[in-house]
Amino acid sequence: MQLDLNLLTALDALLEEGSVGGAAARLHVTAPAMSRSLGRIRKATGDQILVRTGRSMVPTPRALAIRAQVHALVQQAQHLLSTQQELDLASLERVFTLRWHDALTAACGADLLAAIHRQAPGVRLRLPAESGTDSPELRRGEVDLESSSSLPTLPDIRHRLVGRDQLVVAVRAGHALTEGPLSLERYAAAEHLTVSRRGRLRDPVDDALTTGGYERRVVVAGPTAAFALQLAPDTDLVLTVPDAVTRAARDQLGLVTLPLPLKMPAIPLYLVWHRRHDNDRAHAWLLDLATDTVQALFARPVNSPLARRD
Repeated sequence: MQLDLNLLTALDALLEEGSVGGAAARLHVTAPAMSRSLGRIRKATGDQILVRTGRSMVPTPRALAIRAQVHALVQQAQHLLSTQQELDLASLERVFTLRWHDALTAACGADLLAAIHRQAPGVRLRLPAESGTDSPELRRGEVDLESSSSLPTLPDIRHRLVGRDQLVVAVRAGHALTEGPLSLERYAAAEHLTVSRRGRLRDPVDDALTTGGYERRVVVAGPTAAFALQLAPDTDLVLTVPDAVTRAARDQLGLVTLPLPLKMPAIPLYLVWHRRHDNDRAHAWLLDLATDTVQALFARPVNSPLARRD
């Protein structure tokens, strides 16, 4: 009996994704190609593996019984093949997809790209916008490295803490809030601009203000930090943003930075990825390079507690 071991990889993807389309996207093949692979798997095993129920597909009892063993076999095969390969950065040809917060990309994306091209000129990057909703791209293999301010909750998602940021207040030069100390009362009474991919007009700052008996008036929510920062120089809107990742942009726009008159916890920054990369030397190299680049950003001098023009 001749076995096509590629079918194990296809079977693993089908069992994890539970659909032909999801498995195809994960392995970067077409849906018809994956459908043909499923047909060959059914013929080889004598089992339907996935059965359509309404608009979805469900695994058969046989599929459920072999799922863990199939996944372990695929992982072992990948480990067996990768341990004998040395990573040659000079000849590495690969495309990595990094889905980072727009402010983080703007702050250190150019430095990361320069560092990558110095070591591995054949590597290319995709930098898509953050999704407006939680999405499974990491698990599907569509994103290689993601930034997050929250710890992942799924057991197959790895993470690394790379820094902690602090919130500061940014306003245009000559703004009324720059005259004299910024009190909590003056801060709350101003008109505010928030950053929210989902258009939310409330964030953790509002929760902290409410606890202290204050309410602020958020008049607009922008989708990205870059959009919000561009509005600040020409309006009286007050923007509360992470310090380190927006420092360069504030400097370019001539904004005045003020200390936030409210005690807020530091904002952690994690890099997260799927466990499928645990034995991927190229991914480990990218992760270390990204870590060094981001940590250099956080190592730069922080703002003075006094109001200043960036």
